[in-house]
Amino acid sequence: MRKRVTLVSCFCFMAVLGTGVWYAGILNNGSDIPNGDMDDIKYQNTEVGVGKDINGAMGFEGYMAYDISELVSANPWREDAAITTLPVYKNPITYNEQMNASGADFDKMRELLIEIADRMGLDTNEVTVTVDAPDEATTQEIAEKLQGVGDTVSDGYFDPSISLMIETEGMQIKIDQNMTVEIRFDPAVSLPSEYHFTDHASYEDISDVAEYLKTEYKDLIGFDDPQINIYGGDYNIYSEQGYDIEFFDANGGDTEQIINYNFNRVAFYCDYEGKLFLARVFRPDLSELVGDYPIITPEEAAELLSNGSYVTSVPYEMPGMEYVKKVELIYRTGIMEEYYMPYYRFYIELPEVERDGEMKTYGAYYVPAVSGEYISDIPTWNGSFN
Repeated sequence: MRKRVTLVSCFCFMAVLGTGVWYAGILNNGSDIPNGDMDDIKYQNTEVGVGKDINGAMGFEGYMAYDISELVSANPWREDAAITTLPVYKNPITYNEQMNASGADFDKMRELLIEIADRMGLDTNEVTVTVDAPDEATTQEIAEKLQGVGDTVSDGYFDPSISLMIETEGMQIKIDQNMTVEIRFDPAVSLPSEYHFTDHASYEDISDVAEYLKTEYKDLIGFDDPQINIYGGDYNIYSEQGYDIEFFDANGGDTEQIINYNFNRVAFYCDYEGKLFLARVFRPDLSELVGDYPIITPEEAAELLSNGSYVTSVPYEMPGMEYVKKVELIYRTGIMEEYYMPYYRFYIELPEVERDGEMKTYGAYYVPAVSGEYISDIPTWNGSFN
């Protein structure tokens, strides 16, 4: 029997202590690019804390491992892939100086939320939409706390960011403006005793868990050809290795799989007791296609890397090509991205960062994959998180 649910519209406030700005340049209009006219694109990334924090505080994007082969994923891109163009999308969500978002499509949010609720077996035929916002006392308390640490409340600080939520017994389903659906299980769901779903379970154990989740939550995953993506394999500062579980649709050609891998994903998370407490469905709005841009080869990207044409949060200059241990093509998909565009991510062993024993640190250095004739004015980001 399906459960009847209530659909709640709630306002969420975001307090941001600091942001790091990554200015990656301008994509130039080109008449020979498919899909017609394209205005110049000023690309800016204000994503904070990308990757792993290897210093125990806000740090740079670094991954600790004994060998680069330990860092794994199911990225469908391969160096010999016969891909000559990839799409660039404009993120419809924008943020003001107070980090309040605008540009969300309420109808799309509601449609996806209802779809996920239906996949979870809930009755969505009758729903009630209400508004839930912090009262005056709550906003006053937040303002006093900020003032207590020397911050001021600027105009627009309490402007709401809309999210939609469905609440029912044992489950909360919520979608934010970036089209990420979050499913919280209360109480958390215990897996059968033969499965070990913990933060530091072995690759084999996580693989078994992924196969179980693939079957148990096939309706939620909902892909034609669900591909397990077990990614991670790096170590924390306590030398504990960890992996994460996601799924993407492997149906379609190379480009379609790359887009699905980077954007259209379903992830599962365990709590400290090894129970399933959270799942997320990522489906950002990619309706604003800028165009399909020619991309460079990994070899061309490596040449740019060697010449210092890269962006990174690592506080060290690229030490030399002999330290390059791995390359992959990814899209940067953080919520603060103004444009979603492809990059080559190079994993570079950092001789400046030493750990006990044979533990190495690999820093992430990025080179835009879009052909250079469409990109200009690309300074190297200094890696700070202001």
